[in-house]
Amino acid sequence: MDTELPILIRPSRDTDVEPMLAIYRHHIRRGIEAHVADMGAPQPDDLRDRRKNLRDRKLPHLVATRGGMVVGYAYVVLFRKRPAYRFTVKHSIYVHHDHLGRGVGRLLMQELIGACAAAGFRQMIGYIDAENKASLGLHESFGFARVGLLPGVAYRYGKWSDSVMVQRSLGPGATSPIGPNV
Repeated sequence: MDTELPILIRPSRDTDVEPMLAIYRHHIRRGIEAHVADMGAPQPDDLRDRRKNLRDRKLPHLVATRGGMVVGYAYVVLFRKRPAYRFTVKHSIYVHHDHLGRGVGRLLMQELIGACAAAGFRQMIGYIDAENKASLGLHESFGFARVGLLPGVAYRYGKWSDSVMVQRSLGPGATSPIGPNV
């Protein structure tokens, strides 16, 4: 692996589905029995459909590549389905385990924030495992504030885990109203 090659961020393509699934599967299987992990792992057609749905709704779905290889991906979904929440998104970022700590997540986060702000979203939410210090630090460096703790909401790696809810304003955030035609 050549770490001298630049990391490029671009919209995901259907041809990225298999590498994205491999990244995701590695993360959910780490420390979990395979039969449990397989129950929640999306299949290639599921991810293709999800990508199409996000693309149709103009929601960013990005990949990071290095030397043509997918080394991470990021996307947002609407925070809630009700119309009142249409200006708030929830994000997810996954980085290939061989590329952790090499700036991939930082570049994906930067592009994701920019794309969401440009699309007119006002708030970005994330949920992070309370023991994931690297991710918590990354989010704090991008101006996310810890706004909640959800104790014992996930069972993984053989124990109950807490999740930290983080939030960041985009553009004017909640400091100005939305126009009457939106």
